[in-house]
Amino acid sequence: MRDALPNAPVEVVVRRGFIPRVLGFPLTQIVIALLFTLGPVFALRIGLSVPRAHEVLERALPDPDLRKLILDPLFVVLMLVGYYLHARWIERRPLTEFSLRGALPEFAAGLVLGAALLSATVGILAALGVYRVTGTNSWGIVLVPLVVMVAVGFSEEIVFRGIVFRILERSLGSWTALALSSLLFGALHLGNPNATWVSCLSITIEAGVLLVAAYLLTRRLWLCIGIHIAWNFTQGSIFSVPVSGLASEGVWSGKLEGPTWLTGGDFGVEASVVAFVLCTAAGLTLLGMAVRRGHMVLPFWRRTRSGPAPRMTSPLVSDDAVAGR
Repeated sequence: MRDALPNAPVEVVVRRGFIPRVLGFPLTQIVIALLFTLGPVFALRIGLSVPRAHEVLERALPDPDLRKLILDPLFVVLMLVGYYLHARWIERRPLTEFSLRGALPEFAAGLVLGAALLSATVGILAALGVYRVTGTNSWGIVLVPLVVMVAVGFSEEIVFRGIVFRILERSLGSWTALALSSLLFGALHLGNPNATWVSCLSITIEAGVLLVAAYLLTRRLWLCIGIHIAWNFTQGSIFSVPVSGLASEGVWSGKLEGPTWLTGGDFGVEASVVAFVLCTAAGLTLLGMAVRRGHMVLPFWRRTRSGPAPRMTSPLVSDDAVAGR
């Protein structure tokens, strides 16, 4: 039997116990992150729903719109605090996806892109004669919806891109994480009013790919948050188009009339073929830019041959558990 070469690589197989394997499983990590991020929000909502507390809240803030203006930002702050604590205590990493470097230009670019995509969609539908303005309203009508849309943009991007996509990507790679997180994002919209499998598929591809691509391009959440906020706000609060099936009243009262495949029907223009083509094209463009910049992550089964997996510093999650070993 020949002696091993002195410099030959030696493969060392480290056996991990059951608990580290469970904690290293992506689904477990997602659940823990969601508990930190959404737990405080749910706790506060449940507390405020108690009859006595609800009565006190209504006496202190009798105007429902004022309650929204105060509570929705508070819920977002609680989510951000929980997300930060999870990153620091559990993952033990800096919160790079909320880095202030480049935050303002990326957020502004997201707002411009989201508004431009929706405006182009409505503009094309108007040119085709299936959308028309029927009246106007005061700009004051947009205040409460703006606060709500900002809250929705932050909360959904934290959950779907900051938690679900990011954690899946760490193990399964960028492409698989993109597919799975987009499917989940689209599927959850099936619970919205007037939703169909067509609207679900549209959201999965046009929005899921676009928003993940925006995250991949910058490796921060600012761009995708800006896109999300502006898209929802522009369609609902400017053009009075249903937002994912929810009726909205905006500055310009608008009406959609035409074939469902073109207008999106009662779900809104997100299920329109026009929005599908425009947003999917934008998403693929951003995705191509992310690929060219080398921002894609390989799945763990290819990393073991091509290079080491990203190092995990959490005491609860080992490198081997993340890599599926």
